[in-house]
Amino acid sequence: MREKFKSLVAKAAEWHELTKEELIYVLQPEDHKERELLFKKADEVRQNYCGSDVHLRGIIEFSNICERNCLYCGLRGDNKRLNRYRIPEEEILEAAAGAYRLGYKTIVLQSGEDSWYTADRLCSIIRKIKEGLDVAITLCVGERTYEDYREFRNAGADRYLLKHETANGALYTRLHPGMSFRARISRLEWLKELGYQVGAGNMVGLPGQTIADLADDILFMKRMDVDMAGIGPFIPHGNTPLGKASGGTLDLTLRVLACARLLMPLVHLPATTAVGTLHPYGREKALQCGANVVMPNITPSRYRKDYEIYPNKICVNEEPERCRGCIQNRISSIGRTVASDYGHSLKLKVRHNY
Repeated sequence: MREKFKSLVAKAAEWHELTKEELIYVLQPEDHKERELLFKKADEVRQNYCGSDVHLRGIIEFSNICERNCLYCGLRGDNKRLNRYRIPEEEILEAAAGAYRLGYKTIVLQSGEDSWYTADRLCSIIRKIKEGLDVAITLCVGERTYEDYREFRNAGADRYLLKHETANGALYTRLHPGMSFRARISRLEWLKELGYQVGAGNMVGLPGQTIADLADDILFMKRMDVDMAGIGPFIPHGNTPLGKASGGTLDLTLRVLACARLLMPLVHLPATTAVGTLHPYGREKALQCGANVVMPNITPSRYRKDYEIYPNKICVNEEPERCRGCIQNRISSIGRTVASDYGHSLKLKVRHNY
């Protein structure tokens, strides 16, 4: 094992700081022993700062209609082969109530960028969930106005997930026709200003992406002081312009995840559904490389197959009850426990000493 690699991993584990050049070096282990050291240290930092708890976030994918045309996403507006849907409000509320009965303490409301859902419509859903259920609410509905974000917050939304996808501005522009990297960052800043617990995140393995770009992604999220970092592999979708591109690998995704944990010890890191799509035990592997969150799908089953951001997504045919039991068993199998609290930002616990 290279002494420099060993030394830099130890530095990151103790001080949670690396320069960009050092991070690029650590993201490229030379052999199995170096890779295992990186994963082991990330797991130790996770244990020290987050404990053994795994927080479950139940996702309701309530609309697959999207007005954007991101080159990698199966929901893109120009994909005419997708059966589009909007789940009626009463079904959304039923799904949330069912998830609460199964023990979920966070409900994630996720959709494409669908302007039919005005602030009033979304606030109605948020308020009704909050009034009826003792849960935290995370929104993931894309770029909205400052006023919309303020209304969502006032209605009771606790968190907002807006992945930056890549910190390389030129690459971002190529992948997102008609969108602005600066506008994306501004919205993350607005969300922090409005008091949300904020999640960003990036894809691993995008066409044209470099290891230096991935280092920039981690350092960007560290500078932004995000509360959650959603890191997952790029999986090509055949009905998109990048359908024939090579996808991201599980190994590289786990390396990025591990480095993110080393540099951001208090961030929530999901073991994404996408890593579970790449490998039958992908989520368990991610949980052993620094992750501490799993986001099971609680969307009514008849809609799930059409929320096809990428193909071959796992668990699209499972009922919520079976999914809940399955994920419980998977978490227990690696010696971890399912958390019973809301899973709010770990930074809040540090600030308020509770």
